[in-house]
Amino acid sequence: MIQNRLGAVALGLLLAGEAMAGPTYTLLNFDDLAGWAKDDHATALTVFTDTCGDMKDPEWAGLCAFAKSAPDARAFFETFFQPVLIEDGEPMLFTGYFEPELRGSKTQIGPFQYPIYSLPSDHKVGQPYLSRQEIEETAALSDRGLEIAWLADPVDLFFLQVQGSGRIRLPDGGGMRVGYGGKNGREYSSIGQELVRRGTYESHQVSAQVIRNWVRDNPEEGRELLWVNKSYVFFREVSEVPVDKGPLGAMNRSITTDRTIAVDPAFTTLGTPVWIEKEGAAPINRLMVAQDTGSAIKGAQRADIFYGTGKAAGREAGRIKDTGRMIRLLPIQMAYAMLPETIQ
Repeated sequence: MIQNRLGAVALGLLLAGEAMAGPTYTLLNFDDLAGWAKDDHATALTVFTDTCGDMKDPEWAGLCAFAKSAPDARAFFETFFQPVLIEDGEPMLFTGYFEPELRGSKTQIGPFQYPIYSLPSDHKVGQPYLSRQEIEETAALSDRGLEIAWLADPVDLFFLQVQGSGRIRLPDGGGMRVGYGGKNGREYSSIGQELVRRGTYESHQVSAQVIRNWVRDNPEEGRELLWVNKSYVFFREVSEVPVDKGPLGAMNRSITTDRTIAVDPAFTTLGTPVWIEKEGAAPINRLMVAQDTGSAIKGAQRADIFYGTGKAAGREAGRIKDTGRMIRLLPIQMAYAMLPETIQ
């Protein structure tokens, strides 16, 4: 097998010796994956089969059909896949996300004054729509029947949009779930980076909880801070998803705690198995499945790890800002097709 940096060097240079734009590719062995032999491959295989049936490429479809026949999980991955490291020159960044549980109401009563909107009928995919500030400052979407539910806290609404899904506890003791329904076509901007730019915090001090506290302690400035992120997410009710299942991801299937990652689909086909080696205070070496996306997830070495539902998952996810690397497991012929003919 082609190992080490051969694939990256070959794809990273033009014949004339000049650097070329675009990603580089390194083919690895499974022995190169730190902790591979110790992972629970059977669990990873189950998660893979949850969504692989939605992958349209015939090569993926064939592997999916075989995967559902319950083969030896580790042997399945090692026999039919090739580990491929894809890089675009940016350092690896792992973050975490979760499914929040929030207090809310289906009607605008009492403290519940902040609406969760469904996708407006005049929204056109690919075209910029009203910004966050325009929607919130002028109540531009009110009185159009778009309200799915109402929350008691505007910061909760903002972070619900960041996470893309959530569970809502209703005053009568019941509940509902909401999932991603679309967005306004505006670029995502990091509120944490804005606080660093302003000199309010150092980069290492910023976390989701720090942002929450600052906005709540500074309501007027906090409202304007949230408007820096012009991106705005719309939702749909998905209460049909069983309570024991995770929220729906970008593949419209339930995602799995500690086994699902969100990726940039420009570099990773949704449904792909991905080996991650996350560094930091709580290292993770694990086979995940790329089943989700996110507005802030851009680049070949960028991933969001799904930590589950509720406050504990939120605290854990909010602490993650770590380096490492992630390696795609691609069908062997697909992996080798990425290499120039001169080294195949």
